[in-house]
Amino acid sequence: MGAKKELLEKKKIELLKILKDRFEKNSDRHKNLEWKNIQVKLEANSEKLWVLNEMEETGGEPDVVGYDNKIDEYIFFDCSVESPSGRRSYCYDRKALDARKANKPTDSVVEVAARMGVELLSEEQYRDLQQLGKFDNKTSSWIATPADIRNLGGAIFADYRYGTVFIYHNGADSYYAARGFRGSLRV
Repeated sequence: MGAKKELLEKKKIELLKILKDRFEKNSDRHKNLEWKNIQVKLEANSEKLWVLNEMEETGGEPDVVGYDNKIDEYIFFDCSVESPSGRRSYCYDRKALDARKANKPTDSVVEVAARMGVELLSEEQYRDLQQLGKFDNKTSSWIATPADIRNLGGAIFADYRYGTVFIYHNGADSYYAARGFRGSLRV
């Protein structure tokens, strides 16, 4: 069993301030939600704070984008304008990484996301994110790929160009300096 993932108190205070400031600066992303309620949930869950710190440290700029009142959970997405800079140049998954014979990337999106504790955005979530701003104007982001596409060797990614969200495909073993991934977390 792995060690419990917790932040030192000083780092926790710094992260909560960053998240609160971002929440207040981008109130259009989460109308009718109050920071104090979110902070209570975050302070009660040190492992989720650790995940949010991982999102922040890798350039994701996590922010609240919704609330699921059926199960009392706040939803965070990576809201950096471009694909998180600390999560680029990865192929899609372990199978794709193992299939590369030369010029292997250092890791895979699926494995990095799992270690961080985030879920890859789905196509629907990516489209929802684009309703909150215009993201990935110069970069692209891998998104969760349906099994039928992945079984055929492909993976999907998305970006925003010409006023439109585009969903594309690539071989899952491809990787690019301008392609990362965005994650989601429920707290």
